Amino acid sequence: MLTTNPSYAESYQDIRDAIRGLMSDFPEDYFMKIDEEKGYPDEFVAALTNAGWLAALIPEEYGGSGLGLSEASVIMEEINRNGGNSGVCHGQMYNMNTLLRHGSEQQKAQYLPKIATGELRLQSMAVTEPTTGTDTTQLKTVAVKKGDRWVVNGQKVWISRVQHSELMILLARTTPASEVKRKSEGLSIFLVDLREAVGKGLTVRPIANMVNHETNELFFDNLEIPEENLIGQEGMGFKYILDGLNAERTLIAAECLGDGYWFIDKARAYASERKVFGRPIGMNQGVQFPIAEAYIEVEAADMMRWKACKLFDVGQSCGAEANMAKYLAAKASWEAANVCLQTHGGFGFANEYHIERKFRETRLYQVAPISTNLIFSYVAERVLGLPKSY
Repeated sequence: MLTTNPSYAESYQDIRDAIRGLMSDFPEDYFMKIDEEKGYPDEFVAALTNAGWLAALIPEEYGGSGLGLSEASVIMEEINRNGGNSGVCHGQMYNMNTLLRHGSEQQKAQYLPKIATGELRLQSMAVTEPTTGTDTTQLKTVAVKKGDRWVVNGQKVWISRVQHSELMILLARTTPASEVKRKSEGLSIFLVDLREAVGKGLTVRPIANMVNHETNELFFDNLEIPEENLIGQEGMGFKYILDGLNAERTLIAAECLGDGYWFIDKARAYASERKVFGRPIGMNQGVQFPIAEAYIEVEAADMMRWKACKLFDVGQSCGAEANMAKYLAAKASWEAANVCLQTHGGFGFANEYHIERKFRETRLYQVAPISTNLIFSYVAERVLGLPKSY
């Protein structure tokens, strides 16, 4: 297996070895079978949870590992690098950030220890809507205070892992847009107990998609949420959501890097072994140059991942770095996927080589959890100072 940026890799070798050991119990064929059945890898997620890996970012005082984003990113990277798919469980690692950073002491004491053990799964975050997409400030889902309850009406789409969660983070408008000075104001965050909500004001409709990624459309019809489930200050929800996205984007970047290294390893091995016209195809520069280029791009993206992690872990601003890491890693992994498939030729389309599955999985990150174009806008306006485009 290729070495990842040795100066960093050596510092986290114990984590890498532990994840690789765990992954040996869940080989590529395991994930292929789950994909074919459109199933969910319950055993794999349980193993990660029981070993404490999904509680990496939860402080020790709440039963977590108290690790930094750097260590968490290595966990996500190694899962994908060993043929797995972190997308089935990464929400459990970073969705709790909103609760950790902005919840009350009572809320944190009540929920975080159970999230750390996996007794409660917080895999879902409901933000995106069918008519607003990434224009979050225009969302239509509303929450109205009635006595000691919030009553929610509206619709969400592309909400992942609802069927494998007990809790969900919900962003809803609590003050009409016409009554706020800035469009980002008047949005609030709620913690929804899905055990109480589904079928009692919340309808969940699964969305079939090209990747075995459990995602859903949600319909809220007078769903009642206890007032104590409001997280932080009313009307500050948009700020709270943005505050947690840097961790999400950096971890997604790490997953893409894991994919990128996996594709390059597969391409390198096949090009070295496959013989055509009496010689390994890897001797041909038309084959070896694209693999080398893909490796260079993944290594460069990896450096930005580490920069974002280090800034996050010392409490410094890292919005630009997290966005750029996600962009570079998603782009590099997709290019590596294409190179790997092309190197294998027709065999790349055969399920038994696992490439077509990983090819589909890594394509997702060109679109989600934030589109490439929005990253361009962020860098253009926030970093380069260009006029605002929207």
